[in-house]
Amino acid sequence: MKKRILSFFVSGCLLTALAGAAQISAESAILLDADTGKVFYEKDADERRLIASTTKIMTALCALSSLDPDAQVRVPEEAARIGGSSMYLKAGEVVSVRALVHGLLLLSGNDAAYTLAEAMGGQEACCARMNALAARLGLADTHFANPHGLDDPENYSSARGLALLASFALKNPDFAAVCGKAEACVDGRIMRNHNKLLSLYPDAIGVKTGFTKAAGRCLVSAVRRSGRTLVCVSLSDPDDWNDHIALYDEAFSSLSEVLIAKKGECASRIPLADGESTVRAVFAQDITLGRFAGETDGRWELALPRFYYRSPEKGAVLGTAYYKIGAQVLAQTVLVCG
Repeated sequence: MKKRILSFFVSGCLLTALAGAAQISAESAILLDADTGKVFYEKDADERRLIASTTKIMTALCALSSLDPDAQVRVPEEAARIGGSSMYLKAGEVVSVRALVHGLLLLSGNDAAYTLAEAMGGQEACCARMNALAARLGLADTHFANPHGLDDPENYSSARGLALLASFALKNPDFAAVCGKAEACVDGRIMRNHNKLLSLYPDAIGVKTGFTKAAGRCLVSAVRRSGRTLVCVSLSDPDDWNDHIALYDEAFSSLSEVLIAKKGECASRIPLADGESTVRAVFAQDITLGRFAGETDGRWELALPRFYYRSPEKGAVLGTAYYKIGAQVLAQTVLVCG
């Protein structure tokens, strides 16, 4: 993993003012494009704050990268009596990592967080792993002191830090699959997601809620529409559901679908070894993508052979085309022989 893999978000983002955002009641908030880093709105986005159970985004990432989902874990006594939000584990029972991750992200189980941390070598070892990943991602103003998010002055992040973390986490298919479920039944346990935005807002795909009296209501959410993913974070926000909806509505109001490639359109010509003929590499289908108002056009990058000894059959796959804005791939498709 490259160091500061998400640094482009900080250095290259463009700020777009949202006219209706003045009514946002959060102490800190941000709305950004998870792929390009474009910032649509921010309010004290770099202020360090308690983050409650949104901490569990990082806990889940570390668990998914280091533990076998089918592994069976014994619940420690300390986990069963930790208090706060829970998946109601009992001391000594054996639970799969898969069930614990679901309980972590859907039910916000502090007992699940503690148990997973023990499976990763203990609470301190887990936090060290969490902080190491935060450092590799270049997350400024972020530090983890526990895996569950119960109030600790050394467990903090910022709205921007959590947005960057969620953007990275959503690229993990296992994480995305779990946090996007409104309900799940795992190992006989029925779990309903605390994230009401999954049912309140079309195309919502996650991510995590959080609350303590000291941190206030915290919400990290994501919406994917027309191939574009926006992430919103609000910290200490008494009206978080409505604030997120208002920000998404305004941002997506400027989104329009654009045809970026047409079926049969020639993307490139590949020479044959005879030096005279070429093979046409064409798009196999129409490709559309959402584009926000004022956004610069992307570009196609092609991965194709340098030449062919003889012409492939019509329709044969020749390579892949990647549509990029900046360094980020927003769409990809195969190219076929025309």
